[in-house]
Amino acid sequence: MGELVYGGIDGSVTTFAVVSAAAGAGLSTAVVLILGLANLIADGFAMSVGAYLSKQTERDNYRKHREIEAWEVDHLPEKEREEIREIYARKGFEGDLLDRVVDTITADKERWIDVMMKEELEMVEDTRSPLASAAATFASFVVVGTVPLLAFVVHAFWNPSGLHLAAPLTLFWIAAAMTSVGFVVIGWMKSRVTNVTPWRGMLETLVLGSAAATLSFVAGFLLEKWLGAL
Repeated sequence: MGELVYGGIDGSVTTFAVVSAAAGAGLSTAVVLILGLANLIADGFAMSVGAYLSKQTERDNYRKHREIEAWEVDHLPEKEREEIREIYARKGFEGDLLDRVVDTITADKERWIDVMMKEELEMVEDTRSPLASAAATFASFVVVGTVPLLAFVVHAFWNPSGLHLAAPLTLFWIAAAMTSVGFVVIGWMKSRVTNVTPWRGMLETLVLGSAAATLSFVAGFLLEKWLGAL
């Protein structure tokens, strides 16, 4: 669910930022659509690549350290056994009970390595597929990132021959209202993943998304004034 949430947040925030910059610069509805859709495809793909590489790197790192632990269990068993004893002694085990715990864990090589990975290195294997993570990120980015563009898309289909007569600023405020609802929904989902209160998750996403959009709108407005005068 994490990939879905963060992909959705990035998709809605970045796409609405692009729409805001275009609206601030007074660009036409057609240009807003071109920039927004291009952002959906390019940035969505880039984020999915990042998600894939991140998961693959975590998996490779886990496997590398597991191989090291396996080698140490094979070649330095007494040292590794003593480390198991120290780990469980710190947990409060002692005497015969500690001996039995150590004997039980070290009686099975895979279990022994599992314990060392978790207790000593604090590493837990992520069994999720990097490809699945990338696909979920891309899908969420595109689906949620489409919300800021819906008003422009609907207008284009209803009035395809009159795109040049559209009122981008009016469509922008409609998109802003729709995106705000999207921010609230995705913020609620984020609260489920991060275990914070729903109000905090919704407010954080709404405020930060609105801040990004405001900065983009102002930047687009100022750049148009500056570059338009050249």
